[in-house]
Amino acid sequence: MSTQVAGMNPTAAPSAPAPRTRSREHHRVPAWRWIIFAAALIYFVGPLIAAFKYSLIDQHGHYNFHNYAQIVSNSAVRSSLYISLEIAIIAAVFVVVLMLPTVVLVRLRLPRFTTVLEGVTILPIVIPPVVIAAGMEEMQGHAPHWVVSALFNHPLTGLTPFYVILALPFTYRALDNGLRAIDLRTLTDASRSLGASWLLTLARVVLPNVLTAVLGAMFLTIALCLGEVVISTLMLYTTLPVEMIAISKSSAGVSVAISLLALIFTFVLLFVLSTLAGHRRGSATVRVI
Repeated sequence: MSTQVAGMNPTAAPSAPAPRTRSREHHRVPAWRWIIFAAALIYFVGPLIAAFKYSLIDQHGHYNFHNYAQIVSNSAVRSSLYISLEIAIIAAVFVVVLMLPTVVLVRLRLPRFTTVLEGVTILPIVIPPVVIAAGMEEMQGHAPHWVVSALFNHPLTGLTPFYVILALPFTYRALDNGLRAIDLRTLTDASRSLGASWLLTLARVVLPNVLTAVLGAMFLTIALCLGEVVISTLMLYTTLPVEMIAISKSSAGVSVAISLLALIFTFVLLFVLSTLAGHRRGSATVRVI
């Protein structure tokens, strides 16, 4: 004979336990973290605020945007900016076209040469830029006339190959990390088995899967080209950093304004990279689901 407790329905499902309420103390951030965050904020943002304030002071001591207007009206600044942007864009494209097939080839066909490739690409960091510039001057002084006229008569041809060399350490590691994150061998074997050529496989299969790494390598190269000053100064090429140094001798406010705009430009590039990376992760999640 079964017994039934009063007030209970034997067919009713047991009620779910009440969720535990977390105390506010669990979410409270320790005070030392706020102190470190405030110190870091002052350390990084403080100089930027001071530089922006200084860039607003004209030669007469008044606060206005005269220094920023001179950037637009100064033909020397515009010319050096165009040259630097041309060099940066061409170098960014060339270094990716050079390194992406190389890294794919080494990872698929020549894995024993990975250490050799890492050692070669690290040399531009080990060798100071002033040594590279000294070698370029020596080459310019003793090379045949046709080499000098073809290579050193314009900053676009004189600086781009060497900026590509300087960007190799950053480009190689960005691309290598991107390729390590995907199943490269399976993707390439599947593409080749379907009849695609190696060029088509790189363009339609490998590149879309490592697009974030490629953009990161290109943005790092652009930032390096916009900030390099040693080689261009010793080779007597007027790029944007060289022009900034020349302007700072007569109008420091304009030089600081250009520096802030270059910093904002670099920050926008990094923000675009982060946005594209997040968008690609979200798209990949949707396809998996």
